Amino acid sequence: MAAISRVQLLHHPSAIFSILPHSPSSFTINLRRRKLSCTRLLCSSSSSSSTNPSIVGDILDYLNESWTQFHATAEAKRQLIAAGFHLLNENNEWDLKPGGRYFFTRNMSCLVAFAIGEKYIVGNGFHVIAAHTDSPCLKLKPKSASSKSNYLMLNVQTYGGGLWHTWFDRDLSVAGRVIVRASDGSFLHKLVKVKRPLLRVPTLAIHLNNKVNTDGFKPNLETHLVPLLATKPEEAPTESKEKNSLSSKAAHHPLLMQILSDELCCDADDIVNIELNICDTQPSCLGGANNEFIFSGRLDNLASSYCALRALVDSCGPPDDLSSEHAIRMVALFDNEEVGSDSFQGAGAPTMFQAMRRIVGSLANSYAGESAFDRAIRQSFLVSADMAHGVHPNFMDKHEEHHRPEMHKGLVIKHNANQRYATSGVTAFLFKEVAKIHNLPTQEFVVRNDMGCGSTIGPILASGVGIRTVDCGIAQLSMHSVREVCGKEDIDIAYKHFKAFYQTFSSIDRKLIVD
Repeated sequence: MAAISRVQLLHHPSAIFSILPHSPSSFTINLRRRKLSCTRLLCSSSSSSSTNPSIVGDILDYLNESWTQFHATAEAKRQLIAAGFHLLNENNEWDLKPGGRYFFTRNMSCLVAFAIGEKYIVGNGFHVIAAHTDSPCLKLKPKSASSKSNYLMLNVQTYGGGLWHTWFDRDLSVAGRVIVRASDGSFLHKLVKVKRPLLRVPTLAIHLNNKVNTDGFKPNLETHLVPLLATKPEEAPTESKEKNSLSSKAAHHPLLMQILSDELCCDADDIVNIELNICDTQPSCLGGANNEFIFSGRLDNLASSYCALRALVDSCGPPDDLSSEHAIRMVALFDNEEVGSDSFQGAGAPTMFQAMRRIVGSLANSYAGESAFDRAIRQSFLVSADMAHGVHPNFMDKHEEHHRPEMHKGLVIKHNANQRYATSGVTAFLFKEVAKIHNLPTQEFVVRNDMGCGSTIGPILASGVGIRTVDCGIAQLSMHSVREVCGKEDIDIAYKHFKAFYQTFSSIDRKLIVD
């Protein structure tokens, strides 16, 4: 059979039959079935009816675009602008109006977007969904150039608590941001992504490590987790030593800098700084016998981020969606959750609360009442959305037997008596009541007493100024692997739950008085 490219198969599936020899009809039918199945698997879209819309295809596109926290934020920015949200600058004064939709970014890795109800009264609360844009990965060191045994290699740092053995023998590349010198002497902030396989971290052959299957794979993260870039030796640079010592090329291989400059359509000499992640090039896709899974990197936590973003956009799309809203709907996407959130762009910074104070102040106008911002916080509610540990069929004993979240069963509400999660009995009830009204399933999770418990940005934000918080997430497997898996149906359930939260929480909250 003549060679058929993947692009031909995806965009011109009928082309496969034009080159087939005459064959029995049964063979043609089976081939057509295989072809259609393959198309669904590879293509970053999924079918949905008008009566049962799905965002699965859109989230696959988002995942494939968002190789880094910078790209995830830039894509969110693009979608918000397309939806009619107005871009704000933290350095400027804000002129906000009820019914308006706004957002701003910080460091191009953190984003806060909000929509103000048309019936908003000063002192009313914020309804927030918060997630994070970062995922465990490898990052280039400030001086990444390394050479061993005639190989050009890149020195990397480990970021977060990744399953680092999964990064071996993968088709890797680089993506991130660079600072480029413009012709007028100014500097430009640009994002870059090299889509082709560029790097690889090879494992050691079993013949040279014949006890690896009995003793375990235990790589030294400093010496063994170093990606190969090329075999061609570097040629002596023609630039002067004085210039070279001051440029980024002194720290990074000229070959890498040339590849980046080709992507950016600029001169390599004009790249003055880089901040790059190592990324897996395999696209996010549907998988499983019934295409019921999503196979992807960075599900933790881009899946939550996209569901929250999309829910906000769709909950205030038509003109009348904010007409009866008394509160302010908000999404906050933070960076650096995987390393503790203590950064300028992380949840440990007062970004969200400063924005809330500015929003209240801008809308107050001549309001002379007492403590409008403090009262707004007391009436606010935060959903901390981060992926959850689904029960692993091969390691079921790692879960407490009565709290084993499954895929396709809805959002997982996380509990921890030691406040590793911020959920309380009240916040869990209110969030489940949203689901109950809209016939959406929920699950609950608590860690075993003999195991440690992770945490989220929930407790950080809840304790920041005292905002009611529930921790929840989509059940997944292979968390922090280079390649993770979650249930396709759970994406749509999470989206519907978050959208319902924005649209109905105000009416639910006023029915329960605690203090």
